[in-house]
Amino acid sequence: MRQSTLFPKTQKTAPTGAESANHKLLVRAGFIDQLMSGSFSLLPLGLRVAKKIEQIIREEMNKIGAQELALPLLHPKEVWNETGRWEKARDIMYQFKKDEREYALSFTHEEIFLDLARKHISTYRDFPVKLYQFSSKFRNELRAKSGILRGREFIMKDLYSLHTSKEDLDKYYFEVADAYMEVFKRMGLAVIMTEAAGGVFTDENTHEFQLLAESGEDEIIYCPGGDFAQNTEIATVKEGKQCDLGHGPLLKAKAIEVGNIFRFGTAYSEKMNVSYTDSGGKKQFAYLGSYGIGVTRLVGSIVEVSNDERGIIWPKSVSPFDVHLVSLDGQGEKVYEELRKAGIDVLWDDREDVSAGEKFADCDLIGIPVRLVVSKKAGEGKVEWKERKEDRTEIISIDDAKKRLKS
Repeated sequence: MRQSTLFPKTQKTAPTGAESANHKLLVRAGFIDQLMSGSFSLLPLGLRVAKKIEQIIREEMNKIGAQELALPLLHPKEVWNETGRWEKARDIMYQFKKDEREYALSFTHEEIFLDLARKHISTYRDFPVKLYQFSSKFRNELRAKSGILRGREFIMKDLYSLHTSKEDLDKYYFEVADAYMEVFKRMGLAVIMTEAAGGVFTDENTHEFQLLAESGEDEIIYCPGGDFAQNTEIATVKEGKQCDLGHGPLLKAKAIEVGNIFRFGTAYSEKMNVSYTDSGGKKQFAYLGSYGIGVTRLVGSIVEVSNDERGIIWPKSVSPFDVHLVSLDGQGEKVYEELRKAGIDVLWDDREDVSAGEKFADCDLIGIPVRLVVSKKAGEGKVEWKERKEDRTEIISIDDAKKRLKS
């Protein structure tokens, strides 16, 4: 893509009232735009990052046997009444009346998934059921701040599973947990699986996936050896206690929740009559699991932990482009076309009325992992290579640059 046509342009200053790093940098670099408190547009660069995140999640969900679908975002009151959550979740759910009928905007999809499942399952042979989606969620967030970390409208991956036994649910629950850890690893994030309370979702203990960050609103106590972690809201131990396995004292830290998993058992299935006939001809209720990852929250979370005074530093796996190509001295189009033909995704700063210093500043702000500079100084058939997280530059051939970018 030619940067001269990219919408919108970068901004020199952060938006008024922005407090968090992700809010300041994502707006300045042209990834998001705020419509109102808790509501953001994903601009072309931001959408590219979100789609990269979605694809990583999609690949890992497919590996554990889940199938992708799309569920409605507008829900009738009657379905939510079956579990009692129309009243229980009233504070967090957007509810409204139209033509004498009451509706809600989705803040989660357990009830809708169960309504779908009970129409299509009848015997134990129909199990397990594993379905996931990427969809918008709407929550009446009272503290809509911190950029896209805490919004009233956001994109989420939610997976739901149904099983014929607690044992099978437990088995899949931890398969999902392993898949989540692989998702975060592929994004370069050191995430800690943390025991937590179920909140509005369930009375059972659940697990969150917490990313250590000074800007985080959650607080966890964890073992540096990786064998124990609890959210401080339900913590049974105190900071400083020695790890039972000899890893040293437990630590307390701020963190951002980027995912969570829940086991509901048969509680919702019984209320909604999601049942099946077992091998002995007896009616049984299905065991439900629910598993979420915040896609737009991940966009913001990555920026919170991967930035410097110059701007964003994207991990290669989710960067909006593979390389940021900068033209000086009127050079660049030949290299741009050559990189594209090699299957490399390029953002080419082809702007003619912008100084070299401003181009380099925009490269650092946008945060693509590699910058290539084409100039007379670099020489014919060569480019200046610089990685975003390094200060060092080197002159290499275009062929070597292509090999590195493809590796």
